This record gives sequence, structure tokens and C-alpha cells, in this order.
Amino acid sequence: MMMLSILIWVIMAIIWISMSLFNQKTVEKYNEILQRYMQMNEASQISRQALTSLNKYRISPTLDSMNQYVEDNSRLLRTRSDMNWLRNMNNSMLLDNLQNMLESQSQAMDLAVRFQKDNDDENAAKEFDEATNMSKYISETTLTLISGEQNTYDAFYRKIIKRSEDIKKMGFWTLALVSLLLLLFSYRFVNSMTQPLLKLTQSARELSRGNFKNPIEIKNNDEMTFLAITLDSMRMKIGNLIDDIQSKAQLEYDLHKHKLMLKESELKSLQSQINPHFLFNTLNMLSKEAYLAGADKTSELISSVAGMLRYNLRKLDSKVSLKDELEVLEEYLTIQKARFGERLRVVREIDEEALSIELPILILQPLAENAFIYAIEPAEEGGTLTIRVKNEETCVIVQVQDTGQGMDQEQLNRLLSNTENSAYKGHSTGIGIWNVIHRLQLFYGIEEIMDVESQLGMGTCMTLKLPRRQMK
Repeated sequence: MMMLSILIWVIMAIIWISMSLFNQKTVEKYNEILQRYMQMNEASQISRQALTSLNKYRISPTLDSMNQYVEDNSRLLRTRSDMNWLRNMNNSMLLDNLQNMLESQSQAMDLAVRFQKDNDDENAAKEFDEATNMSKYISETTLTLISGEQNTYDAFYRKIIKRSEDIKKMGFWTLALVSLLLLLFSYRFVNSMTQPLLKLTQSARELSRGNFKNPIEIKNNDEMTFLAITLDSMRMKIGNLIDDIQSKAQLEYDLHKHKLMLKESELKSLQSQINPHFLFNTLNMLSKEAYLAGADKTSELISSVAGMLRYNLRKLDSKVSLKDELEVLEEYLTIQKARFGERLRVVREIDEEALSIELPILILQPLAENAFIYAIEPAEEGGTLTIRVKNEETCVIVQVQDTGQGMDQEQLNRLLSNTENSAYKGHSTGIGIWNVIHRLQLFYGIEEIMDVESQLGMGTCMTLKLPRRQMK
């Protein structure tokens, strides 16, 4: 067994040393190629960066922009000097051209700066254009050099591929040899493990049948003894756990029974309350009676209340069109108009093309309720409520604006507080502004969905940005 292990170790060591030497040489050569590519590409990048710095200085001739240009121009000249090591017999002429162009760009940029300082805008622009053209030529020449480098090192890449194929073959035969040796080793090892494993398997089968009473005993001087002790410890712990689960299950059953009794009492309590659908039908009947009696205004108000009730009975996770939201908002405004009379002025600026977008139910009414509670109702002279819907390319903008006293930052923070216990809730829906924002964020899958602008004495404007992309 010891000889087998030593033999495998020697084989693996030889393979590792051979591959390490090959990889080291390959990495060194690859690093050299990479450094050449990076040096050539850096010339093009620094050329563009220096041109950008010059342009910033021309637009905003400050000390900082001038210092940045001087630094980038110095880097450009250093790059020109550092490129000599890239020279070989294949790229000597192109490299000379590239170095000359780098120097020409630097000179043109310096002239542009000098003319800029002398307020000679015409010559400054001319020199800047010259530097720009030089930068373009530098980029083209760099690409040509890199293409030439690829052709030069094509043979190197083919050699690497050939060596890789040889390593694969060597690895295959080595794997076959090691596998054969391991099979011999495994046969002897498994044979010595068979009997203890059979005992462990039998014990595990007994445990799977729910028999946790029989102890597991294996007397060996290897890891199997540890496994047997561990499995026996698990047997005892599982047995104790089952006893605990059974006792807890009985307690949970008793608790569940108690909860069912409590739910039953709550159900009976709810059954004694008025059915909202019955109330809705009753309001419709009263509306018709008022209309037949000639009380048109009363009939209109009752119809508006019935429409709001029917709309509010829908689940909060329903989705509706913006048109539906505006229609139920009109019902709400009809009721408020009857209440406030001339104190309430409503301005509507609606883009009809935006009304098909979908959104969660009960979004606009809570915003209007907030305006009535904190802007229009407290003011003796009332106020103006403006409803805007604008259709844009990527989204629909919805604004609810009032002319109230506005809010300070502390009031805004309380308004947008993510707690349903906030005092800022609608008087008819019971829905706060945070609830509206949270449901919109979940519906559209984005965070930036609502913006609130408010100034003391100037009123408040709530803006919704409803995206047109597919909702999550």
C-alpha cells in the first residue's frame, strides 16, 4: 500500500513540475504580448484623454483644467518615449510614424493653448482641429500596429495549442495509469469496509422504519467506529425529538381548537353587521326614488356614493385603468363639491391618450383626500384642486395639486412615513400616502414612483411617474 502511494506521488510530481515549467514560460511570453498590446492601446487612450482635457480647458479655462491638460500632455510625451522597446523589424516604420504623430499632436495642443490665452479663437480652433485629426490618425495607426502584432504572434499561439494537445494526451495516459492503480487500491480498501458498512446499512434501515430502540454497536479500530457512535447518538436524539414533537403537537392541536372557537365567535359578530353589497343596492334604489321625485341633486349625490362604494369594494390588489381611477375620482369630487360649494374649485388638464395605462386600484382618491383634509377644508376661503395627466414617451405623469398652506419638511416626512399607523389617511378610503407609494412600487417594480413638492403658503403638488414598460 505504501509503495503504491509513493508511485502515484512520484508520477503526479513529475506531471506537476512539467506543467509548471510550461505554464511559467507560456505566462511570461503571454505577459510580454499583453504588455505590448496595452502599451500600443495606451497611446491611443492617452491621446484621446489629452484631447479631452484640452477641450475642457477651452470650454472652461480654469487653473484646474489647465493643470489637468498639462499632466495629460506630459503623459502623452512620456508614452512616446516609452514605445521604443516595442520596435522590431516588422513595425519599425509604423512605430516611427506613431511617435511622430504623438509629438505633432502635443505641439498642436500647445499651440491651441497659446492661442487660447491670446484670445485668438480662430487659430486656437484651427490647432484644436489639427490635434483632433492627429488623434484619429493615432487611433488608426495603433489598430494597424496591434493587427501586425497579432500576425507576428500567430505562430506562438499555434505552438501553445500544439503543446496543449500534447499535455491532454499525456494527461489521458496518466489518468489511465493512475485510475488502474486506484482501482487496485480501492478494491482492497472497499473489501475491508464491506462488513462494517453492511451493519451500518442494516441499522439505518431499522431507523428508517421508525425503530429507535435498538442500539448500534460496531467494534472496529477505524473511522467506522466513529460513524457508528455518531449514528447511535442521532438515533437517541431523534427518538427524544419525536417524543417532544408528539407532546408539542398535542399542545398545538389544543391551541388550534381554541383559535377555531375564537374565529367562530368573530364570524358571528361579523354576521350581525350590515352587508356592504346590501348597502350598495339600497343606495341605488334611493337614487332612483330621488330621481323620480324630482330631486336630481340628491339623486346625483346618492349615485356618486354608490359608485364610490362599488369601486371601493374591489380588492386592493386589483388593477384598473387610469380612466377608471379618474371616473371614481369624479364621483368623489361631486360629493365634495356639494359639501364645499363655491369654496371648491377644480381644474382638470387631462391628456386622453394616457388613460389606457394600468395601475393599482385606489391611487388617485387618497391623494385628493389628502388635499381636502390638509389644504381645502382648513382654509376658510377653500381652495383650488388641479388634476393633471400628461402623456410622455416613457411614462404617464399624474399630478394632484392644491393651493393650501403647504407643509414643512417634518410634515412631509410624517406624510411619507412607511407606517400604516400614520395619521395621514383618507377619510373615505382609510388609505395613507405611504400605502399608495408602496403598492405602486410593488406593482411597477421600481422605487422612484412618486415625488411630493410642498412649500409653506404655496400649496402641495404630488406627482406620479407611471412607467409604460411591462410591470412586475
